[in-house]
Amino acid sequence: MPQNGTPDATRHVLVYDGGCRVCSQIAGRLAAWDRGRRLELLSSQDPAVRVRFPTIPADAFSESIQLIGPDGTRWQGAAAMERVIDLMPRGRWLTWLFDLPLARPLAERFYRWFARNRHRLGCGDHCTFNP
Repeated sequence: MPQNGTPDATRHVLVYDGGCRVCSQIAGRLAAWDRGRRLELLSSQDPAVRVRFPTIPADAFSESIQLIGPDGTRWQGAAAMERVIDLMPRGRWLTWLFDLPLARPLAERFYRWFARNRHRLGCGDHCTFNP
């Protein structure tokens, strides 16, 4: 977000589960990798999410990451991660892998497994959800 506190209409917004330590660590790594400042990272627990994206169902944010482009295009899950990697410096060197046969369906399957199990993969007592 620009210094005046208003959303930047030229950046993609990545909404992630800020209550999950693994997701927050990934967001931190993305912030460090994003030297071109092409992403705005926003925790799904931030009240601004519901104000800025009222048409996205609330449960969508708990099911998977959401990436919203400057033009309003939305990606979620593995498709969002593919797009995020593509936006990063030299990320296109990695995203060609998604063009391999079965890569996208396998990536989505892995992502869905990760999303369902993320709280067991590194969250502690601070998580709002603890299985």
